[in-house]
Amino acid sequence: MNHEIAFEMAVSSIRSGAGVTREVGMDLAELGSKNVLVITDPALARLTPVSTVLESLEHNRIRFELYDRVRVEPTDESFHDAIAFAKQSPYDAFVAVGGGSAIDTAKAVNLYTTYPPADFLDYVNAPIGKGLPVPGPLKPLIAIPTTAGTGSETTGVSIFDLTRMHAKTGIASRRLKPTLGLLDPNNTRSLPPEVAASSGLDILSHAVESYTALPFSERPLPERPALRPAYQGSNPISDVWSLEAMRMVSRYLVRAVEDPSDDEARGRMLLAASYAGVGFGNAGVHLPHGMSYPVSGNVKNYFAPGYRSDHALVPHGISVILNAPAVFRFTGSMRPQRHLEAAEALGADVSRASLIDAGKILSDRIIWFMHRIKTPNGLHAIGYTSSDIPTLVEGTLPQHRVTKLSPRPASPEDLAHIFDDAMTAW
Repeated sequence: MNHEIAFEMAVSSIRSGAGVTREVGMDLAELGSKNVLVITDPALARLTPVSTVLESLEHNRIRFELYDRVRVEPTDESFHDAIAFAKQSPYDAFVAVGGGSAIDTAKAVNLYTTYPPADFLDYVNAPIGKGLPVPGPLKPLIAIPTTAGTGSETTGVSIFDLTRMHAKTGIASRRLKPTLGLLDPNNTRSLPPEVAASSGLDILSHAVESYTALPFSERPLPERPALRPAYQGSNPISDVWSLEAMRMVSRYLVRAVEDPSDDEARGRMLLAASYAGVGFGNAGVHLPHGMSYPVSGNVKNYFAPGYRSDHALVPHGISVILNAPAVFRFTGSMRPQRHLEAAEALGADVSRASLIDAGKILSDRIIWFMHRIKTPNGLHAIGYTSSDIPTLVEGTLPQHRVTKLSPRPASPEDLAHIFDDAMTAW
């Protein structure tokens, strides 16, 4: 097998500062946009971030419509609803206001209305879908995150639950990247502590996973440059962003969760989300995310505190972090130095550490954060038992886009062992 010889850096433009939400109308006017669809969820539609966006559009005399039916943790069905709404008018730009659910929905709307496929799964990652490349450039999309977590404002990835599989999957293409991300700390002021905790832990795992992922040079060489995946494996540029995201999480995550009035901590976590987004948007994530998708998709009766939801819900950051300690105990033997460097960036003292203990040291540090900000104590705490492990393994196996980036290959038997280990965190 010929191995990859290059890596590519692709990221959205980012503007950060208190109050930048008010600039969205000017940005769209300069882009020449005439008819804009604003995409958000029902709760946010009544809050300041959305009203600020709409006022800015009105002030700049830009015609718009509001779609406010985004589902928290979107599904293929909720994507279909948003796409059908968007097809009713010839929108020339999109604005997403919200967390990753709103931004990922807007990415899908942009793609499916610009280049309608023969079948919905045509663009969805293989082997679940065909993984067809996006045919060409998309329309402008401005992303305005209201949570500090997904980093979706920087990435070319759109994630959703495929209802019939009870597991998450997604679409990945550099062309899905938003045109611009507006990072406004004012938009996270009303974030409940539980949401700040979940989204912050998502940042943590994004950064650690991308830093410990299989190196880009160990992936197969594509037939042509255009076929290089968005998730390329760890590389020298993504490493810089991922490490700094971990350092920011170490300094500010606990502060942002425990004191919502801490403006500095909230602003830094918003930046950390984008830093980690640059890292994993180019390097990729691996087993904690691949294993999280069936955890979210098969939830039975867990209703996450702090989330306004009419359906059982395991927030994405929680579904990821509950698997992470067990995963890094498993992968630590393959890239031990990387695992130690990640632990150190997260605040662990590794001055006397042995490489043989790298996975455990990193896991213990992650568990420290989980315990401090009151995360559920393992998969058992959100309703899973050992009898669910075969279903969770089955839902993980098709997630090739991420699982194949694990520094240590995981067989079905390995995954079963990791899920069993993740049932209780401490």
